[in-house]
Amino acid sequence: MNDQVIARPCWTVLADKAEDQVTAIQNELAFARKRLESLQSSQQRVQVMYDEYRDKINNPSQESLGMSEAMNQRQFMSQLLVLMQRVKTDIQHTENLLLSIKERLIEAERERIKMQTLADQNAMAVRKDLNKREQKKMDEMGVMQFNLRPQH
Repeated sequence: MNDQVIARPCWTVLADKAEDQVTAIQNELAFARKRLESLQSSQQRVQVMYDEYRDKINNPSQESLGMSEAMNQRQFMSQLLVLMQRVKTDIQHTENLLLSIKERLIEAERERIKMQTLADQNAMAVRKDLNKREQKKMDEMGVMQFNLRPQH
């Protein structure tokens, strides 16, 4: 009966595949973070623009604007408010996406650790079996040498 423990390449393949999955999710996470930073930057720019227009309209020392100019500015400010709301919604969606990606990353990391552990256990079992076989051969050679030794 052959009790030999064999190396199973499937565990290392699965560990490598899990590692690739973790890397892909990390890249996705980095992309989502960049998107969130970009959206937050856009939100700040729109807010600054809105504040400048509001201050311009509400500044009493400024010369009076014509009716059509004042309406244009108010309409523009209204559009800025809509744009701010849209950016805020996009930020919320991106934050939710980040949470989802982080959860997937945790699960993929768990899977990677599991596959790596199985690959390591298989490699250790193969090494242990090889060491046992080598020790058995050494013992057999020692017994043979002892038996071949001239008896006095």
